[in-house]
Amino acid sequence: MAGDPEEIPDSGAVFTFGKSKFADNIHGKFWLKNGVPHNIACGDEHTALITENGKLFMFGSNNWGQLGLGLKASVNLPTCVKALKSEKVRLVACGRNHTIICTAQGRVYATGGNNEGQLGLGDCEERTAFQLVKFFSSRGPIKMLAAGSNTSAALSESGKLFMWGDNTEGQIGLGKESSATTPQEVRVGRSVAWVSCGYYHSALVTVDGGLYTFGERDSGKLGLGTDQLAGHRLPQLVKGIEGRVTQVACGGGHTVALTEEAVYSFGLGQFGQLGHGTFIFEAPLPRPVDHFRKGRVRHLACGENHTAVITDCGLLYTFGDGRHGKLGLGEENFTNQFKPSLCPHFLNYDVQAAACGGCHLVVLARPRDQGHGGRITLEDDDVTEDYLEKSCTLEPLGDSSSSATLQRSLSARVRRREREWSTEQFGAMFQTLPARTLGHLHPPPPVSAQTAPTRLPPAQLAPRKVHNGTHQHRSAGSNHKDEAHGETDSVVESLTDVDSVRGLGETTDFLNMTHVMKLDPNDETLTLSPVQKVLGIDETTKDDEEEEEEEEEEEGGDEEEDEEEEESDEPAETGEPSPLSSDVPTGKSEVTTLPHVQLLLFFSFFF
Repeated sequence: MAGDPEEIPDSGAVFTFGKSKFADNIHGKFWLKNGVPHNIACGDEHTALITENGKLFMFGSNNWGQLGLGLKASVNLPTCVKALKSEKVRLVACGRNHTIICTAQGRVYATGGNNEGQLGLGDCEERTAFQLVKFFSSRGPIKMLAAGSNTSAALSESGKLFMWGDNTEGQIGLGKESSATTPQEVRVGRSVAWVSCGYYHSALVTVDGGLYTFGERDSGKLGLGTDQLAGHRLPQLVKGIEGRVTQVACGGGHTVALTEEAVYSFGLGQFGQLGHGTFIFEAPLPRPVDHFRKGRVRHLACGENHTAVITDCGLLYTFGDGRHGKLGLGEENFTNQFKPSLCPHFLNYDVQAAACGGCHLVVLARPRDQGHGGRITLEDDDVTEDYLEKSCTLEPLGDSSSSATLQRSLSARVRRREREWSTEQFGAMFQTLPARTLGHLHPPPPVSAQTAPTRLPPAQLAPRKVHNGTHQHRSAGSNHKDEAHGETDSVVESLTDVDSVRGLGETTDFLNMTHVMKLDPNDETLTLSPVQKVLGIDETTKDDEEEEEEEEEEEGGDEEEDEEEEESDEPAETGEPSPLSSDVPTGKSEVTTLPHVQLLLFFSFFF
């Protein structure tokens, strides 16, 4: 069942997922008795919240002073910034280790890390409290802020874009300049309507719906053609998107753009953050995300390796890296999602906003109206079962620095704590193990240093002969020949992974298969013959010994030499040093060699 909206006030609550400091790795939520959450932003490891009456609350990591509280200690509970009580905060943006805000009076403040001048104060000294950025005192009202790893951006109401901070990759669009400690205007020949900063790249949207990207060009995160990449330090128009772009969000290595009808993504997708499915790990050019119907999406947010999407009816979808549970899909679902996944916990809520950080997700939602206006529309293949546990509400927490009182609740892992895992509880289910087959694999056993290659053999294989001149192997059996010819190389020294599995017979039971290598003294060739281990290792070894004895009688060998040969094969099964080691004594070997050598190789395959 989805979360119970009766637990929170009608004004809504703030929900946290992942490594948020507020409730690490489990689902948490809080709300303010005397304040209504209005705007949220996430940095790499910190979070900012603005209420409708203009109060700014901060929590999370604070090692650079990015919380603006005058100190560097981390804060686990949302704390009101005292220094801004006289101001009414309207906008906020969080970078990796800094924060910038804008007040209703049009003043811009910044705090935190400043090693690349990302605070816009004209220097590179960090701050632990919010400082006024004087540049914007006469630049008119600001309508949007953005922050990246070591970059910042401010967009004015008139459509002028200003950026500052690190420009080593061209991420603030100033061409050859390496950095800017004060805001600089970025021009593209038309007014700007939207801006977003990723870790090392940025994107903007013009009023006519054009998408421009700039910054680090690796992994296709800019969505540009090869002929455009040379100019990546300046804003370049992204082609291949149908319709007018209205929003854009930049993550650590990917970009997501929203048009009036569809969602496009490009860049890195190894965790599923592009939403294109399991086998799309990188998209160098814009590619539509097929899950959503036309015109359904209204808001986008990107973290380092995950993405959040809000639809027109207030539903939340997430995809990408699931570590720490930051996708909001359940306390026990930390897996990567390669396609947009509905967050069932918010079926009874109307999601207002979502912000993605480095390892966490913060969502602002209100109880859904159960009347006519509360209807929702699901996409195909949406899973509506909610795995988030019912939260336990704590006593109200007072905040001496604000008239608003914080109420906090954390979801407890009730089911996990109440479980009693034992073999008696489940009967004979744990007494036997399923067969090890290609369709049901278990973790492989420990691998010894003698284990042969890991690649799968071709479908049809036959025994083959290997000439000594091509493949040689250093073993006790080859010492006699080496001394006679003055060579130290061995019979199969240069076997590669592909060579060593080419010629393993036609059997398909690769996990229970061995092979015998026989050296023909006449033409000096090596023959591999498959042997199926149907009786187990001990019985198979016994069969091999019987074959050796029969061949010995035919060749006229004596028992003493046969015993020594068997001893040389024994360590390969016990895990001790094997005669197949490349470290071969240069002196006379204690093991007497035969004119021909049989080597029993056990191949272990891991899938």
